[in-house]
Amino acid sequence: MRAQSTSLRPCQTGHRIFRPEGVRTLRNFAPANRCLVWLFFLIVLPVFAQTPASRQLQPRQDNQDTIRINVDLVVLHATVQNSERIPVSGLRKENFQVYEDGVLQQINSFSHEDIPVTIGLVIDNSGSMRPKRLEVITAALAFVRSSNPKDQLFVVNFNEHVSFGLPNNMPFTGDVAHLEAALSKVAAGGMTALYDAVAAGLNHLKKGKQDRQALIVVSDGADNASLHNQAWIMDLARQSEAMIYTIGLFDQSDHDRNLSLLRQLAKATGGEAFLPGSVKDVVPLCERIARDIRNQYTITYAPMNIKYDGKYRTIQVKVEAPGRERLSARTRAGYHAPLKP
Repeated sequence: MRAQSTSLRPCQTGHRIFRPEGVRTLRNFAPANRCLVWLFFLIVLPVFAQTPASRQLQPRQDNQDTIRINVDLVVLHATVQNSERIPVSGLRKENFQVYEDGVLQQINSFSHEDIPVTIGLVIDNSGSMRPKRLEVITAALAFVRSSNPKDQLFVVNFNEHVSFGLPNNMPFTGDVAHLEAALSKVAAGGMTALYDAVAAGLNHLKKGKQDRQALIVVSDGADNASLHNQAWIMDLARQSEAMIYTIGLFDQSDHDRNLSLLRQLAKATGGEAFLPGSVKDVVPLCERIARDIRNQYTITYAPMNIKYDGKYRTIQVKVEAPGRERLSARTRAGYHAPLKP
């Protein structure tokens, strides 16, 4: 849903003004001291409260979360596939039905265009990825070449540390040479901070100018080095606007692998999880993800449930196309409604 234009003032809760205990005793101060105290609250405290580092990896609170919200409009990006999981194009508005909490909704607008997307490539560079790095870089570049030339792309490299591959003055690019350098700049080694890397990617997506957003996550092991946990990153993913595609490169003997997380990230955000049998399969998978992203349908609807209750609402999109084989649609699993402003 689209972000609501109105917002609560920081000091206001309902119709009551919140005042810290210290402020209640200001009238006991001399006038000059009273001015100094007020200056402290009005100038110094907001500076500390708005420090970027304190906000960078924090999930938004309940009254700010979810997919792009305007209480009157939900925006969905849906992928339609046939039985062979090949994207299907050429469908019309009347082929789609949208359900929210099991209730049929009226579709307001519908489109099917190959429009640019902001995309992050989140690449595992832990020690166990060393023998797979060449194939992973090749696959990531195959994805870039199959994408819309106007896409905004960036790279997040991670082991126990998380870093951006592009130069600081280049937040995004579509240039293959720059992206190849970004993918190749970190030597494989160390542990795995997967949760922190996904969080960094989700936050960086917000700096992009495209309405559609996606993360491609390539990893081969469970998280063993992040500052945050699985529940936290799942909450952040559900609140984001991005579709997350995951590719798990696991050895059969890897007892730390976390298939559940990769599947949950994809399902919650409308992406897809892939578990290739061989690292050689990653190139066609990345090309397939690029086609998937370029063939999405955009659907909007006004929810029949207009309550500002903060509750989670499930979404289901169904497709019926007479004369065609059975089709399936994939989109976000749901969203949290906003709280009353």
